[in-house]
Amino acid sequence: MPSGRGSEKGVLSPAEARDVYSARRFLDGGTQRTLGLKARFDTYFKDPLIAKQNPGLEIDSEFYVPWEPRIGDGPTSARFAIVDYDSTANKLEDPAVWNPRQKAFFTPDGRRVDKSVRETTHFRQVSTWAILQNTLDFFESPSGLGRRISWAFEGNRLLVTPNAGYGANAYYDRESKSLQFYYFDDEAGQRIHTCLSSDIVNHEFGHALLDGIRPYYLEAVSPQTGAFHEFLGDLTAILMTLRNNSFRRELATRTQGDLRSKSGSDLLAAVAAEFGEAVSGQPYLRSAANEHTLGEYKDVVEPHALSEVMTAAMFDIFVALTEQYLKRERTDGKTHSPAQSLSFAVTRMQVIAIQALDFLPPVEVTFNDYARAVLRNLAIADPIDQNEYRDMIASVFVRREILTAEEAATLLAPGPLYERMPGTIAHDAERIGSSRAEAYRYLDDNRDKLFIPDHVDIIVDEVFTAQKMVGMGLFQPKQIILQYLWREELVLEGRKFGRFNGKTTSLLCGGTLVFDVNGSLLYWTRKPGSEPSATAAAAMRKRNRRKDLFGTEVAALDEMEAGERRRLEYLNVLARRVGEGMVGEELAGPEGLVGGLTPPLIAREVDGSVRFELSPHFHIHDDHETEFGALRWQTSS
Repeated sequence: MPSGRGSEKGVLSPAEARDVYSARRFLDGGTQRTLGLKARFDTYFKDPLIAKQNPGLEIDSEFYVPWEPRIGDGPTSARFAIVDYDSTANKLEDPAVWNPRQKAFFTPDGRRVDKSVRETTHFRQVSTWAILQNTLDFFESPSGLGRRISWAFEGNRLLVTPNAGYGANAYYDRESKSLQFYYFDDEAGQRIHTCLSSDIVNHEFGHALLDGIRPYYLEAVSPQTGAFHEFLGDLTAILMTLRNNSFRRELATRTQGDLRSKSGSDLLAAVAAEFGEAVSGQPYLRSAANEHTLGEYKDVVEPHALSEVMTAAMFDIFVALTEQYLKRERTDGKTHSPAQSLSFAVTRMQVIAIQALDFLPPVEVTFNDYARAVLRNLAIADPIDQNEYRDMIASVFVRREILTAEEAATLLAPGPLYERMPGTIAHDAERIGSSRAEAYRYLDDNRDKLFIPDHVDIIVDEVFTAQKMVGMGLFQPKQIILQYLWREELVLEGRKFGRFNGKTTSLLCGGTLVFDVNGSLLYWTRKPGSEPSATAAAAMRKRNRRKDLFGTEVAALDEMEAGERRRLEYLNVLARRVGEGMVGEELAGPEGLVGGLTPPLIAREVDGSVRFELSPHFHIHDDHETEFGALRWQTSS
């Protein structure tokens, strides 16, 4: 065979792999593995405790990661850089060494990094990197968002520290552009490395992903916004477990498709088993297999507890999909096997759960927002819906009290698939999607129809094009997603705001527009402000003169009234959090960049105004016996 050509096994040479690399999104996973466009690495199925307790679920030797041309030592790739610095030992470990021809990492002394060196720091470096590479591909692939995800900070590489120091801790931190994974000893003296838990790695990476997708969620006081961050972290951990072919086969064998069985909930619904056992003496930190409803948590502000409602709803949907596939006949008249059913369900969940993230508002998300986004995305992706997925999903959201029955009926009612984009001054859709400047001109020219006050400064957070799939080779028309927002100034008045009395802050307002290249509006979700748009101001004048209002004028007034409710709710929630001692300063400590005393809301002074931000990592488990004001805030998994 000529030099530089593929091997006898059919795997492409590095030069050939580069030639087909740009077209890999059109190839299924099996073909990519055959061609060497996916490289194999060893990782734990879930964590060392699950490995010890479940023979057959130790090291996954069929874990494949998308190959890319510029992988290097570290590991380092286009989006990640492993920096193995131990702050406790004050030591920088040597990086794993990349061999481009073998598409494998080696220790500095020449040993291949695989399960044979699982006790070494180099195994932790490579397995952590491999998990992150695989998860990013899951989110960015055509069955997911169908686009690249930007980080919420300046730069394109997320720094990852797999052995950051001693402490029961793991977190994402935007300021340091990093994921930090710590190690600690349990009561038996067993060393626990949080980076060896795929659940913990994926949960924390879920924070980084959502921060990149919707960076202004960090600047929110609403309990459900913080809970949504925790939910997406847990959902990411669960979905990535389900995506694992070997784990899915084992799960199918043990449960025969009954995911509500004890073996199903133990293996799948439990999050971070080893960490939970070591830290809290519980079998898991949070579980998707619960019966909680949102009504139970109407007065709860703790995000981890609140997130369980949304996680459980999505787990219910996955179970229902699996059960439906088990009963569905194949073309040969037989029913699907449990393994086939689980595979079908996880593929459908990628479309249901991940694609809907593009339909979320740019600020202050609620579970209701996400439920609406899920149902609307499915209406666009599968308008016929012959398997009645939308009815099934809506019923889950109603049962969990995330949607009311009336809201579900409205969302399921037949209607047009799309409308024309709002505005009286036409702009070419593709030009809007070409740059922030073009998007801004469309928004500014049509403020009256978009319910945007004339005096506010519109921020175009992001505008991009996505190409999503609904099935192998079945691409949707290109979507343009435009996220915009503005700040409405608020003055905090009254003793209830404590030391912030008399300070100014801002209520974030805005919307997300999703449309196709022909200018057809697919979805529009908004978080209005209390200040009137030009249309609302005109409508108020007409109403004062007892004149009849047009439909757009009524809509503008409704928008303003919804904004007034948002403003009042924001102030009430902020006052409660201040009163309970949940607002403070960001503190450094020996356990990392954010120490144990950091509160769940951080106050920052920016341009003479106070901004309140969610801490992206608060406590691991609930402590209902401790008052908020005296609670020592622990960091989260």
